Amino acid sequence: MEMERTSTLPEVPEEILAGLCPPRLTPEKIQERLSYIIEKDRVAGDLPRRFLEAFAAVLQHTNYRQVIDSYARIPARCSNCACACQIYQQTKAPEDVPCYRSSLLLDVYRRHFTLRGIVEGHLKDTPLLTDDLILEMAETYYHCTACRRCTLECPLGIDHGLVTHLARYVLSEIGLVPRALVISTRAQLEGPARNTSAIPWPAIADTLEFLEEEIADDKGVPVKFPVDQEGREYIFFAPVSDYLMEAETLMGIAAVLHAGGLGDAWTISSEFLDGINYGLFYSDWILERCLREELAQAKRLGARKILIGECGHASRSAKAFIRTFGGGDEAPPVVNILELTHRLWKEGRIRLRPDTITDRVTYHDPCNLARTGWIIDRPRELLRAFCADFVEMEPRGPWNLCCGGGGGTVSIDEIRPYRTGVTGVKKAEQIRATGARYVVAPCANCKKQLREVCEDNGLSDVEVVGLHDLIYKAIELDGGGGDA
Repeated sequence: MEMERTSTLPEVPEEILAGLCPPRLTPEKIQERLSYIIEKDRVAGDLPRRFLEAFAAVLQHTNYRQVIDSYARIPARCSNCACACQIYQQTKAPEDVPCYRSSLLLDVYRRHFTLRGIVEGHLKDTPLLTDDLILEMAETYYHCTACRRCTLECPLGIDHGLVTHLARYVLSEIGLVPRALVISTRAQLEGPARNTSAIPWPAIADTLEFLEEEIADDKGVPVKFPVDQEGREYIFFAPVSDYLMEAETLMGIAAVLHAGGLGDAWTISSEFLDGINYGLFYSDWILERCLREELAQAKRLGARKILIGECGHASRSAKAFIRTFGGGDEAPPVVNILELTHRLWKEGRIRLRPDTITDRVTYHDPCNLARTGWIIDRPRELLRAFCADFVEMEPRGPWNLCCGGGGGTVSIDEIRPYRTGVTGVKKAEQIRATGARYVVAPCANCKKQLREVCEDNGLSDVEVVGLHDLIYKAIELDGGGGDA
């Protein structure tokens, strides 16, 4: 795995490096941008009090205080993070410097939650928290994609992505959260369909039956999507969007499990199958509820492991937090499908026909899989096994550029011009430079965002697919005579 930087970092203007506090957005500009936020019009005189009460509760009942207190003691004004932020590199706007964004919340902590801040506030008449500052946070923290690339460049070790998440968490507790996230999580956790797209189970069951017929026609082999089978090794959670728009991804996964001898080792739950966990983007409370639903289904069906499909944030949510929010050391292990497919291939349990894909292929690293170095090389090894012309985007791996829709912003259709015209422009440039026909993006959010980026940036000849979409074309199934 390559950890070294693979591109030259751009320069930052001297006024930013000098540590000058950038100007805040005007209230008019904030209101102009807040069309997608729930309760934005319910700004009253008690908004600061509600924010501080929510912030105090989070600090009291979680372990955020230790890390935020540590960050608040650091004069984080060097702006090295601006060198790594693709948003700032596109806008050159001071308010898009990650350490400035983090300072909005850290300044509130210093002023209202430290003894020094409280005393100095009385002695020096330091400004208190205001409605306009809270609205600025509601706006700017959702202009960040939380890709955490800036953390690799911070010499002081500040995780600006974590600060962004905490700020969103507090804001969500007072109703300042994008309605798209609220509607989706409500449908998943409280709606009758129990998924973010509100698709009833009979429709999903019909889809699975149709996909089984498609595989049988293509490959000449009966491949099943097992449902509610007890005592299996894996219970499978994929983003519900795969059942709607990414049929080839699901077909490829089922084919891999069948060919690898695991056709009777996995199952889907009819009660809760959606691996999407938007809590990772804005609320630990939602994050926990989604993970407990997964654990409940694993326990109900007696599954020993949790298998996550092609979804970066679903994988990171389960991998990083399932022990925290349910089960501790007794929680079942979490496996990403990319890891399992690679292992089956290395063990010779699945066979991929060389040079099946002759068009040029490149690979996009989902931030939630690659930023920490978790899954980087394995998908590339698989692609090289059956793609005749595989090329890399630069930078890649831990230094990858975000698709531009990370941190849940891809779900907010109201800001699509921003996502594809600002945050996604650098990614479009990367893709164009490769000349690739296929962009492999093993993440539901990345696929949606990259398709819109390509559409809005003149890359109409590029097709964005999942890894298992292409594996489905190359895999050999014993007893099958058909080809995809």
